[in-house]
Amino acid sequence: MRALALILLLAGCTTCGSGGLFSVYRDTDVPIASKAVFQPERYLGVWHEVARYPVPFQAGCVGVTAEYGLRDDGLLSVLNICRDAAGRETSRIAGTAEIVGPGRLKVRFPSVPFVAADYWVLWTDEDYRTAVVGAPNGRSGWILNRTPDIRADRLEAARDVLQFNGYDLSRLKEF
Repeated sequence: MRALALILLLAGCTTCGSGGLFSVYRDTDVPIASKAVFQPERYLGVWHEVARYPVPFQAGCVGVTAEYGLRDDGLLSVLNICRDAAGRETSRIAGTAEIVGPGRLKVRFPSVPFVAADYWVLWTDEDYRTAVVGAPNGRSGWILNRTPDIRADRLEAARDVLQFNGYDLSRLKEF
């Protein structure tokens, strides 16, 4: 029931303005740039969320992982798993991502019909160990890492990328 409520909340709020349930975390007057040379095959695999901007559908989630795979039809598979503070899985959602430009994806979840979310890879380090993801509307942003722990220099670089793209670092939640 909780999962259904979250899905309905997400579906109902995708077009909410800044006064809606989704806050805006970046100055949308600042240009945002996705990664110009994005190699999707290197992005595949498991990513651990090490920082994020709060969004309603992740309330109470810690230890979040996202796994990307390549499907036969050319789309990417997406599996997001939410865990509680004790490390127990509380929810999961599977969907697809379509690459629509360099570092730019449209993510869809079957349980949220007619909605495709912008998911822009803003930066990865050279070895695809750390990634920064955002959206032009500024309502979401994540720092992802291949392991649950991130080196301080990569976290600082990721924070710099968010700030360069207009994000308010004071509202970033680090884990």
